[in-house]
Amino acid sequence: MVTTASLFQSILEAQKNTGELPPVEKWNPPLCENVDMKIARDGKWYFMNSLISREKMVNLFSSVIRFDDDGYYYLVTPHEKIKLEVEDKPFVITTYSKETVKGIDTYLFKTNVGEIVPLNDCHPMRIELSNTNEPSPYVLVRKNLEALLSRNVFYQLVEEAEMDDKKKELFLMSSNYRFSLGVFE
Repeated sequence: MVTTASLFQSILEAQKNTGELPPVEKWNPPLCENVDMKIARDGKWYFMNSLISREKMVNLFSSVIRFDDDGYYYLVTPHEKIKLEVEDKPFVITTYSKETVKGIDTYLFKTNVGEIVPLNDCHPMRIELSNTNEPSPYVLVRKNLEALLSRNVFYQLVEEAEMDDKKKELFLMSSNYRFSLGVFE
């Protein structure tokens, strides 16, 4: 039977050796059935329908997320793999700052699990529009894992954005790259 404590211990053991993010892409453990874990659209984590309120536990779990070719997210340790239900993306951008890094203006995003991600060519932003034209902005956090920008952060960025009158496009410049926030008619 998988418990949050046993999963927590397995992840800690996997991280002990390197101090970095574990190499989840190299692990292929068996799938552990009958474990209900979910990440809500707002970034809150649930285990067996109970909110995981311990920030350290959520941060640790977030370090072993993998998105596989089958279109599902998993928590992966060397010993077990647990399928996650993810309502949108596994991370949420909760705040940002604009800093000058080596003389270049760069937006730095902070996720709900404390990771800092620069907006640049390695961590691009993209916008998906729903069928009602509602924007969902995403930033690549690591490998193939993205974060949804909270509505508050997105609207703050819209306030800071520049307008390209020819293209009728709002955009941000970060790390000498241009990132679209959308085209307006």
